[in-house]
Amino acid sequence: MSSRTVFDGTKEAASNAGPSDRVRRKGGGRPRLIDVDPDVLLNLDDLVEPESRGDPMSALRWTLKSTRQLADSLRAMGHQISSWTVGQLLHEMGYSLQATSKTVEGAQHPDRDAQFHHINDEAKRRLAANEPVISVDTKKKLRHEVARSERARRSEARPMPEA
Repeated sequence: MSSRTVFDGTKEAASNAGPSDRVRRKGGGRPRLIDVDPDVLLNLDDLVEPESRGDPMSALRWTLKSTRQLADSLRAMGHQISSWTVGQLLHEMGYSLQATSKTVEGAQHPDRDAQFHHINDEAKRRLAANEPVISVDTKKKLRHEVARSERARRSEARPMPEA
């Protein structure tokens, strides 16, 4: 341990300062990427915008590009950025990442984009009426399990015929 650290600790203990919630001095730590490299947000928005879905003024905006693809493109532009940071920036920009559908789920609905537009329009209508909006994502497998348990519950409720 350096003598300066010991000196500072001795001085702090002598002053009866008490415990602090801070580990570092105010302003310590790494600066935010957008403070160091403000162009990264503009370039990220340019990359996402052509492939983004939903109205830019809407409650729901999403992109189909992966954070890894976007990070690779930004690195090619000279930015030092990770896919995790891209995900954080997209979240701050109001984007939702839509995962690609799995082959197990079957074929995509032909009007999938129209479905998202309908959900977005309904969300805007409800928000304008000061009603809460909750987004729930269910998987096909889960829907089948719920339906199966519902059928089982109904069959248990029926009385057995007497022989």
